[in-house]
Amino acid sequence: MTRFSILSDHNDSRSQAGEGSDSTPQQMMETEDEDSKNSINKIKDLEICVPIAYGTMSFWLGRKATETQSHVWTVCVRGAKNEDLGVIIKKVVFQLHPSFRDSKRVIDTPPFELTERGWGEFEIAISIFFHDDVSDKQLDLFHHLKLYSEVEHGPLSTKKPVIVESYDEIVFPNPSEKLLARVQNHPAVIVPRVPATLNFPLSNVSVEDGHEKKRGDTKDHPLGQWLTRFSEADELLKLAEARQQVQNHILKLRRRLSMFEG
Repeated sequence: MTRFSILSDHNDSRSQAGEGSDSTPQQMMETEDEDSKNSINKIKDLEICVPIAYGTMSFWLGRKATETQSHVWTVCVRGAKNEDLGVIIKKVVFQLHPSFRDSKRVIDTPPFELTERGWGEFEIAISIFFHDDVSDKQLDLFHHLKLYSEVEHGPLSTKKPVIVESYDEIVFPNPSEKLLARVQNHPAVIVPRVPATLNFPLSNVSVEDGHEKKRGDTKDHPLGQWLTRFSEADELLKLAEARQQVQNHILKLRRRLSMFEG
């Protein structure tokens, strides 16, 4: 798991992740948008977090497979628990292999995914762009498309896909008052409790209409049965298990070394 801290040019330079004390009370700070020249209220020493999953899912075409089209695959950026990310993400650009026609694909509505057919594996560059009130920076990721499983051996199956996904967290320090009002009740965004001393304007919270929310929500996705529902707790458990395996391996090596020295 990786945590990406996305800083905006309009954020205070002291808002780097890891700096400051947790005991510091949240404060409002005012910055100026260079484009609109309007002051923007940002909440200092507070951050919002967006867990995401990104990767590919590929199916072998079986009897329909040809030399140039053996698999159908989908690459996507989605909420870690399949939530709609349209509240944060403006568009996602997928850079495919140059052999594809129009290899640069721009997806500007959720769900942020595309489906193609092909025969070879390659690295996909993924660029995530955020809404103006979220960040003016983009996040660049890379993912290697896998068509064949490295774990399971035996005959290929048209019913079981090869899935390779990564779980990461995007952190936005010092969010604007407008952004916090817009996302604080959204299931895809982790928002800390806002101190009552901020007098936060709860009445300004915008509500998405049902059609827009349903359109981007991947819970009813046709491939939903194969999508993993990631969580931070699961990732921490995996890290703990991996750490234990490493410690056990070190202990075995020490025992072998002591036998040679003795």
